Amino acid sequence: MKHHDQVADAFGSTAAAYLTSQVHATGADLQTLAASVAATPGAAVLDMGCGAGHASFAVAPHAASVVAYDIAPQMLATVAAAAQERGLANVRTQQGAAEQLPFDDASFDWVISRMSAHHWHDVRLALAEVRRVLKPGGRVLFIDIAGSDHPLLDTHLQAVEVLRDASHIRDYRGDEWVSFFAAAGFSAAVRERWRLDIEFASWVARMRTPEPRVAAIRSMWASAPDEVREYFDVQEDGSFKLDAVLIEGW
Repeated sequence: MKHHDQVADAFGSTAAAYLTSQVHATGADLQTLAASVAATPGAAVLDMGCGAGHASFAVAPHAASVVAYDIAPQMLATVAAAAQERGLANVRTQQGAAEQLPFDDASFDWVISRMSAHHWHDVRLALAEVRRVLKPGGRVLFIDIAGSDHPLLDTHLQAVEVLRDASHIRDYRGDEWVSFFAAAGFSAAVRERWRLDIEFASWVARMRTPEPRVAAIRSMWASAPDEVREYFDVQEDGSFKLDAVLIEGW
C-alpha cells in the first residue's frame, strides 16, 4: 500500500474519533487561528489536511469561505456533516493530497494547517503549492507537533509516533519549518510553542493502534533513558507531553 493510501485508510476509519477528541477539538491555538483570519475581512481560507475539521470550524465564522481539504474521503464526510450541524454553510470539502492542490493560482487569503503535516509525503512540494494558491499578501499559519533539537529525544519521539500510527512520517523542528518555508519563497517565523498533554489510552484508541504496537510503545518508554522520560514527562500509565509549534509564513 502506498503512503498516501495508508494515510487515507488510517484516518478514514478513525474520523469519528477525531471529531470528538478533546485534544483536537479544544486549544488556544484554535482561538489564534480564528483571531488571525478575522483580521482579514472576507477571507477565502484553505485548511490543508483538515482532519475532522476543527480548524475549519474555528475560522469559518470569521471568513467568507473555507475549503476543508484532506486526503481521506471519510474525514471529509465527517466534516461536511459536522459543518451542516453547526450551521457553517461557508465550509465546503475537497479531497486530495497536500502536494497537488486542485485550485487556481492566487485563490486564498489564508492557508492554514493543524496537526497534519507530519503525515505529508513531501512538505517542500506542498509548500510550493501553498505559495502558488496564496494571493499576493496572503498569509499562512501551520500548527504541528514539533521535533526535538536533541537527537536522543527526537529518535524516541519519532519512534513512538510511528509505532502508534504507521502513516506518520516526521515531526519537524521549528528551524526545519522556517527553512522549508524559505525554500518555497516565504518569510517565516515560529510564532508560538507550547506543550500538549497526551493521555495514553485515548491516544492509542483514537488511532486504533494494534496491541503489539501499543506494547512496543510502553516498552520504549519503560526502557528510555531518564532524561528522555523526564523531558516527555512520561507517567506510569504511559501518558506524556508533546511539543507543539505554530509557524507563520508570509
